[in-house]
Amino acid sequence: MAGQIKPRLRILLGADIAMGPGKADLLDAVARTGSISAAAREMDMSYRRAWLLVDTMNRAFRSPLVETAKGGAGGGGAEVTAFGQRVLARYRAMELKAAASVAAEMREFTRLLAERPG
Repeated sequence: MAGQIKPRLRILLGADIAMGPGKADLLDAVARTGSISAAAREMDMSYRRAWLLVDTMNRAFRSPLVETAKGGAGGGGAEVTAFGQRVLARYRAMELKAAASVAAEMREFTRLLAERPG
């Protein structure tokens, strides 16, 4: 069970989650696929949900994390901007530091959890 639990870091900006594990994974998927819709499919979420998450991130930061191109003859697409890559790298580094800083407490906390929730 110890491998199944982990702390999750979320960065709040007012009531919005500016960055969290799901948004970071979405940025990774957009970078990999070059498309919000392909990233959404890969993550088993609707295009609308993915688009709303991207929109929230783009509004939360000083510069857009994802830029999109309109569809057409050449097709559309999306890319994680250089700024978005910087934000993602900083967030991933923060995740690692946060997990390392609470590792001992997480081991103790794990002992308090039920074997299987239910």
